[in-house]
Amino acid sequence: MSRKAQFDRDDVITKAKDLYWAKGYHGTSMRTLQEALDMRSGSIYAAFGSKDNLFIEAIQRYAQDDGKTLAESMANSDSQIDGLKTFIRKIILSNRDSAPSGMCMLVKSVSELTEADNPELFAVVTELLGRIQTTLVESMKTAIHNGEIHSDKDPVELACYIQVQIIGLRTFARATNEFDVVERFIDDIFVSGPFK
Repeated sequence: MSRKAQFDRDDVITKAKDLYWAKGYHGTSMRTLQEALDMRSGSIYAAFGSKDNLFIEAIQRYAQDDGKTLAESMANSDSQIDGLKTFIRKIILSNRDSAPSGMCMLVKSVSELTEADNPELFAVVTELLGRIQTTLVESMKTAIHNGEIHSDKDPVELACYIQVQIIGLRTFARATNEFDVVERFIDDIFVSGPFK
């Protein structure tokens, strides 16, 4: 008869996510994982197979959490644009005190990992970023269909623009703490660049 795991897998993944998000993949050693998760290295390997596998589950959890935040923001808003503004405010402004890092974990990871040294991890992270892009494209298509955005606009270009602006604003907010400026710029996203 197999022994039941003596830990809460969901809790471990959440703690690992926060640690990787705060310190990055390379900055997170097995020792820091053991301390944060209150698990021995043998137990971590037995449960997840490797540090890399734990990272994959952690970053997938991050993407799932962001996906839920986006879905809730869209469901509670009257339009696609308002929903996206709400989402951006939540991830940059509302959640800043509880987030382990002001940066997006996906962006932080893709800037740290290389395709040559970490091909599997790099592929996972870029695939998750691609999913966000796809979600934004669909949102822009809906906004065009609903008449929120002019029909001559390219939803792919708009989605790319939004993603770039989010990355930039998160970095700016982290570097300056000028949240009033960020608040103004969030509204500006949807009236400038390719939205004009």
